[in-house]
Amino acid sequence: MIAVIDVTGNNLTSIGNAIERLGFEYSLTHDLKTIEEASHVILPGVGTVGSAMDALEKHHLMKTLSHLQQPLLGICVGMQLLFEQSEEANKPGLGLLPGCVKRLPATPQYSIPHMGWNSLRWTSQCGLNRGLNHDDYFYFVHSYAYLSKEHALARSSYSSEFTAVVQKDHIYGVQFHPEKSARAGMVLLNNFLTLRTS
Repeated sequence: MIAVIDVTGNNLTSIGNAIERLGFEYSLTHDLKTIEEASHVILPGVGTVGSAMDALEKHHLMKTLSHLQQPLLGICVGMQLLFEQSEEANKPGLGLLPGCVKRLPATPQYSIPHMGWNSLRWTSQCGLNRGLNHDDYFYFVHSYAYLSKEHALARSSYSSEFTAVVQKDHIYGVQFHPEKSARAGMVLLNNFLTLRTS
């Protein structure tokens, strides 16, 4: 069973539908026991880091997420929650990954938020990019990003270079929405859902 953490209060049916199309069962939940017993955990993000952190605290999920051993995937704001800090919120993140998420710089050529399709520059072969090509595009909607290269599996660029895919041990994050990224997104999501902990 895949646990999709329900902390945003928004419609998360797109990620659930994508999981079911790949042949997996999932539960949209904030129940501690369900999350702890899941084979894989997905932390989606819609809205702001501050509101999502408030919801995690409300449902007492901070400690649970920090002790998970199964693969954990943060999506969009969910990826940003994994870090120690974000400029968007006046509170710490989960601290599962080091570093701070920063606002993308606005320029005359690049308006914020960044909304649209971008390719990735993978830094190495890994479990997530199996079957993907360098010219595959993914769908982004974000105003903040992790600009550092630490633990980056893939980088992308808009008004600035940023990390699009990150990994530390069993913890993964993607700044884009795989469930809205057509074939490439489904390949990546399937790769995550078939990862096994060592």
